[in-house]
Amino acid sequence: MIKIPPQLPVSELNVLVIDGQTLVQDTIKSAFMEMGIENVRCAQNAFYALRLCEHIKFDIILVAFDVRSDKDGFNLLEEMRFKGFIAKTTSVIFLSADTSAGLVNCVIELQPDDFWVKPLDKSRVTQRINHILKIKNRLYRLNYCFDKGEYPSAIYLAERQLEDESLTQYHPQINRMIGRCLLSLLEYADAEIFYRTLLEKYDYGWVSVGLATTLLKQNKLPQARALTDELLERDDTRFATYDALTEFYIHSEDYEKGYELIKEASKLAPRNIERHRKAWDLARLNHDPMGQYLATQNMAKYAKNSIHDRPELSLNVIRAGIDLAATVSETQAKSLLAEIERKLSVIEQEYAHVNDFKSQLVVIHARLLSLRDNKKQAEELMLSQTQVNSWHSVEDNLDKVKALHEIGQREEAIVILDRLKEQVEGNSFASQVMAEYIDQERNERSEIHHTPKELAEMASIHYKNKRFTPAYKLLTQALQLSPKNPNIGLSLLKVLARLAQDDGLDEEQQSGLKHCRALLKTAELSVQQKLKQAQYIESINRGHSPRT
Repeated sequence: MIKIPPQLPVSELNVLVIDGQTLVQDTIKSAFMEMGIENVRCAQNAFYALRLCEHIKFDIILVAFDVRSDKDGFNLLEEMRFKGFIAKTTSVIFLSADTSAGLVNCVIELQPDDFWVKPLDKSRVTQRINHILKIKNRLYRLNYCFDKGEYPSAIYLAERQLEDESLTQYHPQINRMIGRCLLSLLEYADAEIFYRTLLEKYDYGWVSVGLATTLLKQNKLPQARALTDELLERDDTRFATYDALTEFYIHSEDYEKGYELIKEASKLAPRNIERHRKAWDLARLNHDPMGQYLATQNMAKYAKNSIHDRPELSLNVIRAGIDLAATVSETQAKSLLAEIERKLSVIEQEYAHVNDFKSQLVVIHARLLSLRDNKKQAEELMLSQTQVNSWHSVEDNLDKVKALHEIGQREEAIVILDRLKEQVEGNSFASQVMAEYIDQERNERSEIHHTPKELAEMASIHYKNKRFTPAYKLLTQALQLSPKNPNIGLSLLKVLARLAQDDGLDEEQQSGLKHCRALLKTAELSVQQKLKQAQYIESINRGHSPRT
């Protein structure tokens, strides 16, 4: 058993109130004073609050969402956790007049001890403080062991506390800690038995989520699916269930299913940067350029002024925008490129003094030139960019791979991809998904030498010259790179209609037809596109050429 320091007397507790409203500060400070707690500091902005935390260890922290500063309360609370200013033994209370579903969902994920809705009532404040302090006092030793990663010691203490009848009202919190310790120790079989026993007494969401997690970890799928289907319908269990399922599907290499789940969770709690990051990684793996673009935009938007904020996020938006522009129509690409160049201009002005950015910006400019068919100029820009830079991020080197491939330097691109595998080695979610993505990139860039847009353009030329088999092969490659693009699907369907008329469809082409029909069934098509689709399908069924 580790040595646990004694708990401070209530009168010696340090309290930090972070709120820009003087009335709120006075109400909370007065309530603490009446309870004998005089060490109460107030901060009107995030900067001063963080400075205070660097010099004082606070036992109770109250933070408002609408704190006056360059950070909102959500970002501030997240940063304080990251910097170690908040531990399991710290009492955290979130204050807000905003009760919108998106904010509440995000706050719940940060797991404060309480969430107070403004305006505040002093008597209610006193009541809630007393309640929180009582819980923290009784569970101090348990929380301390958990903070230090001493899970066996925490379980030992918890089991002794469960035998104390005076702690009956705290049994749910104590049991929750035991479950978290068992999961941290990877004792999934024991954890399953533990949560099943708890379900006989409690209907708390965390009990069911804990059980679902143990079932997924043990690959007990029928039981897990039945339970998770129920939990996804509950507000108090939805996010934790999404995360548990996503982790399971990624581990099982079902990346498409994992992607669908992470997208849903991101919509409901948009401030979770890490979840947007996972959505971005999975969007790339699932060939969803629009999903990539939206995920990078969300990361840049919600990371603004937070601990996650950095200029690379804006670069990633531009990179994802270029990827998307290479797959859409000329009209859409023109509008998208105008937006990309506006963002690029802002970055170049803001970070012109940063030498480390020059290489990345050269690569981006080369990619933009390639997209506009100025391959020669792009090649000249890339003359100094053929080496993989280990001090650059994975994203920097991936963008370099794309730029080199787009100007025809495919062997150099493959060499960098091989080197990149060393950069992403690990057992984490990000490492697994990125390693899979790099393998996919290597295979596709070895076999397919053009972008979806270029492949579609070449296929169109073959079609006009009645070379339907080459057109089919090119469009099949384009659809491999952009499997959710309805324009490519419709073009492929058109070619299949002509092939069906001439010689009938072989087994591979029948499979391609099935894919096209599935894609177009769920795609948002214009009236004209729907008419063309019906025409091509009818032509395939009847075996004659469609009208064009």
